[in-house]
Amino acid sequence: MVEATWGAADQAPPIDWRMSAAIENVSRSGADLPEVTSLEGAVRAWRALDAEHRAAAVLTPEHPIRINAGEPVGSFTGEAIGDLARHLPGGSD
Repeated sequence: MVEATWGAADQAPPIDWRMSAAIENVSRSGADLPEVTSLEGAVRAWRALDAEHRAAAVLTPEHPIRINAGEPVGSFTGEAIGDLARHLPGGSD
């Protein structure tokens, strides 16, 4: 017999904004250096970058993130980080 599930089983779990994350290809004191911080801090730092560094940035969270019941994602680049930013707690400001 096959058991069916509805509701919460097909929803993405809440994003843990406190987990560690690394953001790479960002300019720090004139050099492109990785930064390790919280996921929330990394996404907010990405938003403060110039367009060139935003496009080149790579964000790697401690654990894969599942958004909108999609597949878990272990790394985000460029505008995919912007998509993640729309889920920031307290809005994307």
